[in-house]
Amino acid sequence: MEAVEQKPNGSPAEAQARQEANFADIESRLPKRFRRTEMGLIDKGTALLGSKNPFGKKATAKDNVVWLLDNTAYRPVRPGRDDPQAWEAEFVACYFYKGRSDISKNVSAIADIIGLDGKTGSNEEARKRIEERLRPFIMAIAPARTIDINIPCPTPNGTPHKRLLGPSNSNGISSQNLLTGGADDADGKTVICTSEGNVFPDLEGNTRFAGPEGWGVISDIDDTIKVTMTTAPIGILQSTFADIPVTTSGMEDFYKVLDESLKKPAWFYLSASPYNLYPFLREFLDKHYPQGTMILRDASWMNFAGLLQSLTLGVESYKTDRIEKIHTWLPRRHFICIGDSTQSDPEAYADIYTKYPGWIKAIYIRKVTDAPHMEDKNKPQRFRDAFKDVPDNVWRVFVDPKELADHVKHVAGVAHPGMLGNMLSM
Repeated sequence: MEAVEQKPNGSPAEAQARQEANFADIESRLPKRFRRTEMGLIDKGTALLGSKNPFGKKATAKDNVVWLLDNTAYRPVRPGRDDPQAWEAEFVACYFYKGRSDISKNVSAIADIIGLDGKTGSNEEARKRIEERLRPFIMAIAPARTIDINIPCPTPNGTPHKRLLGPSNSNGISSQNLLTGGADDADGKTVICTSEGNVFPDLEGNTRFAGPEGWGVISDIDDTIKVTMTTAPIGILQSTFADIPVTTSGMEDFYKVLDESLKKPAWFYLSASPYNLYPFLREFLDKHYPQGTMILRDASWMNFAGLLQSLTLGVESYKTDRIEKIHTWLPRRHFICIGDSTQSDPEAYADIYTKYPGWIKAIYIRKVTDAPHMEDKNKPQRFRDAFKDVPDNVWRVFVDPKELADHVKHVAGVAHPGMLGNMLSM
């Protein structure tokens, strides 16, 4: 996550898609929410000093809620050097003030926009889900806060590491690369990081160790593995706040097969959703897909329209930037990139393929046929243009992941080809 306020700039294609789906009208109807001017003067001013802030204060379980996001530990590859480097990872934490404000007006506004009557039965359950998922958008962010964390050693009887995170910036986020400890046998292992004072009992961070060699998967979330309806503003609001999340057809089984066939690759889930949705999306991923590191966008902290803007503006440049960061962590691994046709996944993946030859071994794009405004985005010429510099044997567009059985067998080589073909062909 970046340490700056998100102000996404849209491409002409994004602007046209937003106009066709009437995003601006829906965004104008969304309620306002927390503003920076509500911060304390000291916190507001000192947060601008970033990681060098001498006025940072320890977050406490009494006053704060802190999320420590899951991450991936890696061993940096130094040019001209083959000796193993020390393990490190990017640690991202999000800091909030405690307190439960009345958000009934906000819940009613969302319910009204998506058409809930809010009286009985399942609609009442939907309102409860709306309230739960809206709270991370309402909670006041806590800048200039720090926490101490404990990073267990992945090696038995190893020495745990204690590290200081923060201070948080003006978005209530701290992000820093830290040494984690660990020996040569840490590859593939996972440790659970805890906080001093039990500041984040519900969202402890998992650190997964991924060595320099092997496989990795970069997967989009919305409309690739989760039904989100990113081409329709009301669809986004309903699937994000009101509905029980649903996996896209066939993808849950496909990812299980990939995980086994590639011998437990490093998984990265890349979404343009704002980080306020981290608890919601993490619960969804933990239930349905292989464990991995989720990468989300910073929030604008101005109004709920930021959610729709985050998913529809500047998506290609955002994703390209984050994939480049993954490349700096694991440049020697082979990657499979999986996305969909609703946004700019084809263009982003193709750009990275040409920039880092040999790093990406396969690109799979789900052609979304169950969302509105997809006629132009699903035209064959769109994919031919996007992949004009990518060999035909590298990329595939699919509706059902079973269509990928033969291609994945070829890419995976000797990694359980029989099992892979049988399971995907069921």
